[in-house]
Amino acid sequence: MQAFELCSPVRLRTLRGVLTDIDDTLTAAGRIEPVALQALQRLQRAGIPVIAITGRPAGWSEPFALAWPVAAIVAENGAVMLRRDHDGGLRIDFTQDEASRAANALRLRRCADEVLARVPGSKLATDSPGRLTDIAIDHSEFAHLDPAQIEAVCAVMREHGLSATVSSIHVNGWLGEHNKWTAARWAVETALAMPFDAHEWLYVGDSANDQLMFERMPLSVGVANIARFLPALRSLPSYVTAGERGRGFAEVAQALLRRDHYDSDSTLPA
Repeated sequence: MQAFELCSPVRLRTLRGVLTDIDDTLTAAGRIEPVALQALQRLQRAGIPVIAITGRPAGWSEPFALAWPVAAIVAENGAVMLRRDHDGGLRIDFTQDEASRAANALRLRRCADEVLARVPGSKLATDSPGRLTDIAIDHSEFAHLDPAQIEAVCAVMREHGLSATVSSIHVNGWLGEHNKWTAARWAVETALAMPFDAHEWLYVGDSANDQLMFERMPLSVGVANIARFLPALRSLPSYVTAGERGRGFAEVAQALLRRDHYDSDSTLPA
């Protein structure tokens, strides 16, 4: 990884938009940081679309899909897309049909029950009632699991045939072939009606469940608090910001705004 300040403006000039994680990338303690929200607003004014891709549930994401200046939020690691429709209401799309979601829900519930029974101290994430296609075990939001417990949760999920990833706060498990990478293509092609070319997008993330994007995106950035996960990462982002969380995201936004002098007031608060 290199410091993001070393990223050439020439490289940024070819970008059409930004893909970003949410928790601990835009937010701190579950709330969007003001500097990150301001960055989103300025990117929107400059005509640079932002698509957020998160492990958070659809129910949690709904108000933010309506309130934040983003083209879409893809929730539950690629299973559910939320975006404003032409009338300002909320449109929700799924990668799986209703029958598949119902069948998967039974398997997910059995898996969750076994995790809770086999891994001492494990608890469902408090946002679980808003989940439509996955399960989540809290490891750092309101509960704490050590690395061995986290790996034990992942092992049970995999025994049940689930994909399992570790975000900065939760262990997420789901059934299906979707992930953050498929979510990026789906959202760009559906919400923006344009072909997806990874070379035209930058990804910003902070944790282990961003590894697939760090691996496949030609240009990726970790916010500084990714340092916590570095020992466990197999794939690293191209660059890392000086600031943590929302301030790190704001660094990325500021660089994009400055590349072509899009915003005459492009200096974001320190």
